[in-house]
Amino acid sequence: MPQPSTRRDFLARLAAGSAALLAGATTASCAPAESPPPPGRRKLGIALVGLGHYSTDLLAPALRETRLCRLAGIVSGSPAKAERWMRLYGIPKANVYDYATMDRIADNPDIDIIYVVTPHGLHAEHTIRAAKAGKHVICEKPMALNVADCDAMILACREAKVKLQIGYRLHYHAGHQELTRIARDRDLGLPLTMDGANGFRAGSKGWRMTQKLAGGGPLMDMGVYVVQAACCIAGAAPVAVTAKEDPKARPELFDECEETLRWTMEFAEGSSGTFMTSFNEGVGYFRATGPQGDVELSPAYSYRGVRGRTHRGALTIPNINQQAAQMDAFAANILDDTPVIVPGEMGRRDMQIITAIYEAARTGRRVEVSHTTI
Repeated sequence: MPQPSTRRDFLARLAAGSAALLAGATTASCAPAESPPPPGRRKLGIALVGLGHYSTDLLAPALRETRLCRLAGIVSGSPAKAERWMRLYGIPKANVYDYATMDRIADNPDIDIIYVVTPHGLHAEHTIRAAKAGKHVICEKPMALNVADCDAMILACREAKVKLQIGYRLHYHAGHQELTRIARDRDLGLPLTMDGANGFRAGSKGWRMTQKLAGGGPLMDMGVYVVQAACCIAGAAPVAVTAKEDPKARPELFDECEETLRWTMEFAEGSSGTFMTSFNEGVGYFRATGPQGDVELSPAYSYRGVRGRTHRGALTIPNINQQAAQMDAFAANILDDTPVIVPGEMGRRDMQIITAIYEAARTGRRVEVSHTTI
């Protein structure tokens, strides 16, 4: 998720446009024009599992711009929604599934990739079913509700010999790639002092505030991007964390999860950071300072308009369709049989960190982060 104020305005505009398109769809196919593939390449077919905001307003439009993949199928529990998508995107009936028939995708050669866009608590089930169907998988963040589920997802994909990518779109964005470069080149020196935040003000209670479907609150949904940024620029996972939940301003909405959470991360080489995530405040930035300079991204996590600077001056950050870049990169990994840069193991690492943060908030103690591998 992006910086909240940007996110809400952006989704409102996109939702209005999508609603108009869907309302105007006829029984005849009105599939939008797609970008052609590069010479000598073919497009891989993607099936979206879950047709909520992210699929409707971001992934489906992005698939109009992709060069190596295309929207080939859908999985939805809503027959009416599936009918609208068929009309709007020209999806054949044979490529439309519900959650009971999803496993039949195994017999559909038109679909190469399954993109899991359901609530967090369903990621493990749908990823494992996709792998068993023999399809490559993109799973939205956070990867799952716990490390055990991450393990099951990774093992299912390994057994099926399919690739697994976590939907960390910002790894394909120039601003966040600069954080990785800084870590590689030790550009700021060590140790680093970091701070960052990501959140938005929720208007009403939804599935992201329920334990069963979300597994927590803003830390799972928004804070994971701050965790990602810190690990990118540190070039490693933290060794220990502390955390504290703020008193709830609206306890009626947040009776199952945190509303605002603050935490620290300690790294082996002496770097450290202080961070925040919230469903009650619109915020989105990341900063790091070292002996040789500093870097700031603000806004840091938005779909569009990420801006940044270093001690050398403003960063040149082109606006790209992050979702299109992410999906095309995964398709290239499949076509060329190259490693995924945001694999399941990275999602599992982040769940180990999140687990430690929640334990620290619950106990009030400093908690060392588990670094087990699978």
